[in-house]
Amino acid sequence: MRQLLVFLPFAGLLWACPAAEQAAPSPPAAAPPAAVPPAPAAPTGTGLADGAPVPQLSLLLQDGQHFELPAPADQLVLVYFYPKDDTPGCTIEAQGLRDTFPELAAAGVRVLGVSTQDAASHQAFIEKHSLPFPLVVDDGKVAEAFGVPLRNGLAARQSFLLKGPKVLKAWPAVIPANHAAEVLAAAKSAGPPSPSP
Repeated sequence: MRQLLVFLPFAGLLWACPAAEQAAPSPPAAAPPAAVPPAPAAPTGTGLADGAPVPQLSLLLQDGQHFELPAPADQLVLVYFYPKDDTPGCTIEAQGLRDTFPELAAAGVRVLGVSTQDAASHQAFIEKHSLPFPLVVDDGKVAEAFGVPLRNGLAARQSFLLKGPKVLKAWPAVIPANHAAEVLAAAKSAGPPSPSP
């Protein structure tokens, strides 16, 4: 049988004990798990759904005018949310809507872009890219009313085609390059535009 010799210096003793009797050394006490702060919440909102009522809002445009929602019955309004003026994806989306604007207007669609930048930023974006539609200055309340999540103060890319008091078609995820064609197809499927008053 193997023995383990243990020297006890304070007593000046050498003690032999069988290895089988020796208790295994206990592992060092584990520190309690540190509290991990929760990760920032990812945007989870998917926005208003098809058929949902349009929120009652007065939208502030970059030129200081207001646009009232809901619009009159049968009027088509595209409210498209985008993260930031003059960034690559937002520019592609805006240019697509600009290039399709004559067909959208012929289908009776009023286009409103919405992001959280100020009026001066919106005006510069409009002028730089010759956008034929206004941009809404949002302090986050318009995005909230439509259920569009904000991350770091920037709106998710979502769009809503409104017809009077209802959401005709919602796009909870938008691909910038294809979006103008999608909107035009949805507007055409809504029927002929209402005659101007």
